[in-house]
Amino acid sequence: MEQIKDFNTYKTAYQKSIENPEAFWAEISEEFLWYKKWDKVLNWNFETPEINWFDGGTTNICTNAIDRNLEKFGDRTAIIWEPNSPDEAAKKFTYRELHQAVCQCANALLSLGIAKGDRVCIYMPMVPEGAIAMLACARIGAIHSTVFAGFAVESLRDRINDSECKLLITADAFHRGEKTVELKTIADEALKQTPSIQHCLVFNRTNTPINFVQGRDIWWHDLVPQQATTHEPEQMEAEAPLFILYTSGSTGKPKGVVHTTAGYMVFMAYTFKQVFNYRDGEVFFCTADIGWITGHSYTIYGPLLNGGTTLMFEGVPTYPDHGRFWDIVDKHKVNILYTAPTAIRTLEMFGTDIFKAKNLSSLRVLGSVGEPINEEAWHWYFENAGKKNCPIVDTWWQTETGGILISPIATVTPLKPAFATLPLPGVQPILVDENGKEVVGNPAEGRLCMKFPWPGMARTLYGNHERYKQTYFSTYPNLYFSGDGAKRDENGYYRITGRVDDVINVSGHRIGTGEVEEAINSNDLVVESAVVGFPHDIKGQGLYAFVICNSDVTDTETLVKEIKHTVNERIGAFARPDKIQIVPGLPKTRSGKIMRRILRKIAEGDTSNLGDISTLIDPSVVETILKSAV
Repeated sequence: MEQIKDFNTYKTAYQKSIENPEAFWAEISEEFLWYKKWDKVLNWNFETPEINWFDGGTTNICTNAIDRNLEKFGDRTAIIWEPNSPDEAAKKFTYRELHQAVCQCANALLSLGIAKGDRVCIYMPMVPEGAIAMLACARIGAIHSTVFAGFAVESLRDRINDSECKLLITADAFHRGEKTVELKTIADEALKQTPSIQHCLVFNRTNTPINFVQGRDIWWHDLVPQQATTHEPEQMEAEAPLFILYTSGSTGKPKGVVHTTAGYMVFMAYTFKQVFNYRDGEVFFCTADIGWITGHSYTIYGPLLNGGTTLMFEGVPTYPDHGRFWDIVDKHKVNILYTAPTAIRTLEMFGTDIFKAKNLSSLRVLGSVGEPINEEAWHWYFENAGKKNCPIVDTWWQTETGGILISPIATVTPLKPAFATLPLPGVQPILVDENGKEVVGNPAEGRLCMKFPWPGMARTLYGNHERYKQTYFSTYPNLYFSGDGAKRDENGYYRITGRVDDVINVSGHRIGTGEVEEAINSNDLVVESAVVGFPHDIKGQGLYAFVICNSDVTDTETLVKEIKHTVNERIGAFARPDKIQIVPGLPKTRSGKIMRRILRKIAEGDTSNLGDISTLIDPSVVETILKSAV
């Protein structure tokens, strides 16, 4: 796979990918192991919708992620595992060791009656065994449905039932910061209402006593290590489902996004290598949990498909102190760090002392994922973590896209803070207005859509193709609608402005909440903010800002005035918040997503039914906000 080394090479590659997408992706896919080559690179329509990449071909993503690397990189470290506590020893798996572990797990799954096409739920902490289980499923052709270990009983139960999983793989418990999460206890409650589950495979992480159900529960250490260390992988059709990953379900029933084998494989390998300008032998540290798409794509599959070394971290960035990320970078000589703006802003609160005595000279590239990164956080990250030497790749993509669609290419794309910049080769974005008419020329603003398929895109929602069609393809005919709004500057650089339903119409002005939040967050005393709309007698909608400030604030009245002045100066008087409430925290899901529907109801004064708040990291924050609502 040719690496993009300069901006002219990018432009040439992009043009080639647009003029002849099939030839472009066929050439990239040649380096993978195929049992049978495809008959046709692409068949598609966005009406049904139906998308088939490398149709007729057979391969196996596990073979390509592990076996393909054995001859050349067998003794290279594939996975570094850094535990929650720095007092516990880290672990490393070479590609050869990982191959043996995955083969043993694959054989164990087969011994439990798991076959090609069966669904396996993985409810695990950030331990290597979670990754091993995912790879083992892929090896035998089972479909893994990995559920973030922070989800509660109902979320786990609903995900298992929706895809009728036959097996649950979990752990006794795990440590996250100072907390111990008794995972098996949560699983036991969920399993009371999951008739499809036949067995529960339990990994002993903490020696926590558990309720052990004979005939159903099996200890990992009693089954997996006893298996043979070789296994012949299943030959998988290109469009065979690889995994199901559920979105948060903040608006109704969770959506089981289905990704398939070959297209996802090719797209992950390509985007990982290009976006991060990955160099042979580098250590890549993605802080995302394997329960999220970022963990799937850029903690596990992307690095391994490139013969890379990936670092899995069990803990949190603030334990045992706020310098933990930088300790890990120093300890393992991390070359590329990929994390979320939420984490960056959290660490920013504690100043720059956390960098003292930390050797970060190994860092070459920084990445941002999960939400648009505001300018202040971008500069703090660039100047302190990267010492002004590391390019920041501000990546835009979604669970449904499988991998990164719009992003700078490290060391190649000229950077612009808070802009995701340009589409990757093979990605064809357009902006449309409310009626679906393309907004041409630059600068421009509109709703972000894709007019052509890319290999890593989701193919359906599990068991509900009609919902897939209605959610992504019915708003604008023959377009994939991302649900996000975006601006495009005079150079064609894209800046994501947030969900379209988070755009507020104030006196005829369409205001993206992200833009207002960025202005508010520019105040040195502000940690984070969330802006929503509420009914306004004169303007139609007003702006209500929930603001977290740091501990130095003693005069909130002055702070509120300063915030309004800043918004007025940076955007205009029309965007100035009508109400500003200082709050200790925001209602967030465990993935860091702000539950804006809750904030909207509070802003509207409609607090009689706030809906399910059990999936929040801290449900008590809602009551605290209610008590001081303005």
